[in-house]
Amino acid sequence: MRELAGSWLSGPTSSGSGSEQTFKGERLGLPEHGEGSLAPLGVRCGALVVDWLLAYGFVGLLVSFWGPGLLGGDSLAAVSSWAVPLVWGVIGIVCVWLFAQTPGQALFGIGTARTDADDRVGVLRALVRVVFIFFLLPPLIQDEDGRGMHDRATGTALIRTR
Repeated sequence: MRELAGSWLSGPTSSGSGSEQTFKGERLGLPEHGEGSLAPLGVRCGALVVDWLLAYGFVGLLVSFWGPGLLGGDSLAAVSSWAVPLVWGVIGIVCVWLFAQTPGQALFGIGTARTDADDRVGVLRALVRVVFIFFLLPPLIQDEDGRGMHDRATGTALIRTR
C-alpha cells in the first residue's frame, strides 16, 4: 500500500531507499543552506501574499482610473472576485516563465527552478503550477523535501536565490 500512496502520505522514508535524508533537498542534490537550497514554507507564503496584494493593487488601479464598468462590474468588490485571481495567475505564469520568479519571490530572495534539468521552467509548467496553487490544497500537501504537489507534478522547487 505504501507504494500506491506515493511520497505524499508515506512519510520520510518514501524514496524507497529506506534511509532518511539529513536535510530537505538532499535527495534532489540541493545544498542544505544558502543559495540554491529549498525555500522554507514561511518565505514561500510571504511571497504568495505579496503577489496577491500586487494583483489586488493592479485591479484597484484599473478600477480607480476607468471605473468598475471597464471590468464588467458595479464595484471594486464585484470586479475583484474574479479579476484579482486572474491577474495573480497571469503574473505568476508570465513572471515564472520569463524570469523564474514572481515579484513576491524576488522580494523574498527565492525563485522557481526545475529539479529534473538545468532548463528554464517554461510556460506549460508555470501554467500548471499556478492552477494547482490556485486550489490551495496541493501546496499544503508536502513531501519529505517540503515540496508541494504542484512542485512535484511540474518537476520544480522553490529555492533561495540569495
